[in-house]
Amino acid sequence: MTVESAIPEHLRTGRTRHRRIPDDFAPPYPSFVARSSTAVRQVVMAYLGIQFRGERPPLAVLDAAFAAVDGPGHHDRARVDGPDGTTEVVSIAYWDDPAAFDRWFAAHRESWLGDAVRDGHGRWAEIIRPTVEEHETLFSSPDRAEGVAVLADGMSGEVQEHAYWGGMRDRIPLSQTDPMAPSGEPVVESGGGRVRVRPGSGLCLIRSGQDWTATEGDERAMYLRDVEPVLRAGMDFLRDEGRAIGCYANRYATVVEDGEPVDRSFGMSWWRSLDALERWAESHPTHVAIFGAAMKYLMAMGPAARLRLYHEVSVATADEQCFEYVDCVPGTGLMG
Repeated sequence: MTVESAIPEHLRTGRTRHRRIPDDFAPPYPSFVARSSTAVRQVVMAYLGIQFRGERPPLAVLDAAFAAVDGPGHHDRARVDGPDGTTEVVSIAYWDDPAAFDRWFAAHRESWLGDAVRDGHGRWAEIIRPTVEEHETLFSSPDRAEGVAVLADGMSGEVQEHAYWGGMRDRIPLSQTDPMAPSGEPVVESGGGRVRVRPGSGLCLIRSGQDWTATEGDERAMYLRDVEPVLRAGMDFLRDEGRAIGCYANRYATVVEDGEPVDRSFGMSWWRSLDALERWAESHPTHVAIFGAAMKYLMAMGPAARLRLYHEVSVATADEQCFEYVDCVPGTGLMG
């Protein structure tokens, strides 16, 4: 089977930085990437969270805003249970037109983060707007898009740049010419219960998910018994101890639909740089354990495996970021 490059033709350029693979590399299993319209130059990824204890506050205002003029092309929702007894419901919204997002945010920002709606619950917004050169996606199956890929025109054929350390970087078009090194240190501005954070250039976001909806019997039992606990341990490590290795914040979230949890989850984490994320992925014991459990599972299931995996990774410059927290508990997100 012929494979294609993960980088679409219109974003390819003369390389000054080499890939980690030779031109004849043949990946051992298929993976796919989202293919967006060539007209799309930049996307917006907005994580909007509410933090509470006990009963979940209503989200009707946010739902109405999403349905309004210039609302997102796609959004989904997830739940994060913190070790301190707090819960966060995170609404993740995507735009492929930054101007539409700017109009939307100007019209609806106050209804989410403004002083008039402060009710004792924590509220926050973590937003980046990477260019198409600054982000990549990867899917184990082409039949279900997640996240920003829902906005794309479709999926690629089988791609070459995966199943090796360094594939994540090689799929980002900017990696052809740029090391994407970080610069600047985080700046935190706070007062009156409101915190704004400016992390610096090179900030990296990964959302990495798993969908076991279609699994049954032994496969489902093996995922829940042998893989998910190892994944959860790694996510807890990044949440509790990740700052020492360059992970500013990590959330392990369960997707909810109509207010109820479903058999889909994802980790989303903010890293000082792509390089810091790569070091954890390649060598840290927590990720080595996740990778080993996943490979054992996939080798046992073979082509019949019905678990779907995906991720999206972005690198953002300083002017492509917005982080704001209102009445949140200390250490929420990038506040720490």
